[in-house]
Amino acid sequence: METNTKTETRQDRRWLGLFAVLTAMILNLLDSTVVNVAAPAIRADLGGSEASLQWTAAGYTLALAAGLLTGGRLGDMFGRRRMMLLGVVGFLLASFACAAAFSPGTLIAARVLQGLFGAVMIPQAFGLIRDLFPPREIGKAFGALGPVIGLSTILGPVVAGTLIDADVLGTGWRMVFLINLPLGAFALLAGRAALPAAPPAPGQRLDLPGSLLAGAGMFLLVHPLVQGHELGWPVWLAAEPAVSLVLLAVFVLRQRRRGRAGETPLVELAVFARRSYTSGVLFVIVFFGSIVGFSLTTGLFLQLGLAYSPMRASLAMSAWAVGAFLGSGFAAGMMARLGRRILHLGLAVMAAGLGAVHLVLGGAGTGVDGWDLALPLLGYGLGMGMIFVPLFDIIMGEIRDHEVGSASGLLESLQQMGASLGVAVLGTVFFSVAGGGAPGVAGFVDASRTVTLISLALTVIAFALAFLLPRRARQAAAVSPQPAASGAPAEREPALV
Repeated sequence: METNTKTETRQDRRWLGLFAVLTAMILNLLDSTVVNVAAPAIRADLGGSEASLQWTAAGYTLALAAGLLTGGRLGDMFGRRRMMLLGVVGFLLASFACAAAFSPGTLIAARVLQGLFGAVMIPQAFGLIRDLFPPREIGKAFGALGPVIGLSTILGPVVAGTLIDADVLGTGWRMVFLINLPLGAFALLAGRAALPAAPPAPGQRLDLPGSLLAGAGMFLLVHPLVQGHELGWPVWLAAEPAVSLVLLAVFVLRQRRRGRAGETPLVELAVFARRSYTSGVLFVIVFFGSIVGFSLTTGLFLQLGLAYSPMRASLAMSAWAVGAFLGSGFAAGMMARLGRRILHLGLAVMAAGLGAVHLVLGGAGTGVDGWDLALPLLGYGLGMGMIFVPLFDIIMGEIRDHEVGSASGLLESLQQMGASLGVAVLGTVFFSVAGGGAPGVAGFVDASRTVTLISLALTVIAFALAFLLPRRARQAAAVSPQPAASGAPAEREPALV
């Protein structure tokens, strides 16, 4: 009887540890999406330029993208449990700094810190789950990820709109960051009680210069796209992308040299020898750039153009969330039968939704209402949801076992980079058209139509790139409908989608 009680206690602690990991992941997902609704309220309170709105979103994803290349390696060097808990503490402090921000600059700086600590926290999650559960139970644990992560992504804007309109204790938009504190406290306490303290892997070293090169290259690629409109596109700004490419080229050469010298690189460059992975990287950048940029500008259109409250804007976008949820359910049941074809089906439905959005905006003009967009956004979300579930398993279909960890971590980093580029490009186009064309609501309608056409073009490009991906996912590596955010060595990390 005593043995059974001890076994049940250990099992309970395993699930408590899983809840701690899931909560940490929810923190990241919420803070990746809440700004899409909160941005106008933030600007109304703190002031700032149009570019500052873009940096509030892009600063987080850009810092996360750059940091993910290093975060997994830190877990190997110092232990996953220690680094995850450290990441949670830092994320909470940065969240409080976001809520206490007194200017656009201080908020953007705090958002960058959030992204960096998120990059320390998130890569440890998947390895910790493998440490918590034996092989015969790992499927059950990973099976819990899909619904939790999917709902968190979908509900983020709705939660933001509700909290801002509720104005709890007069906090307004600041509550979208303060809500992280009780969530993070649970992750911290449960993690300390239940997560295993596995020893660090021997012989691991951090490539700090490589991390700085990658981060600087990514920043210089996004910076001119965000600031160009505000600064009047000076000539010197055009030099930044060229410098970015040089820095990223040096980063690649450094990784190759470290690999040849027997040192641990941040990125296994051999994965780019596979056409399916290279085309998959391009697909992820285009796809996530389109949907994240379109999401941000849709929220801005509803609030700045139609003068919706945050709550009303989030409700107007809820059809999108419902469609994504339904599409994910459809894909989960059909991905084994359809394989790569489900990506084309989802992209076709997304394209139809975007075409309908463009037609509705053109037909209704300044009389457009959120309900007019409900059905097109439902279709767009439906197609988007079909893609989320099988995407990363299909991209990883030809990756060898010893390359899985590096390939999945790099893919997640480039996904975040694509999101940053989407915010930069589509956000800049939106504000340029809205400010340089017809006045008032008409200008915002024109801006939204233009962004919708660009998103449609990107969706068509993604449709073409999908033909280069493997026809089927490699089921041996497919254990969950989310990508691994890890730079850790492959022998312990699955390809999680």
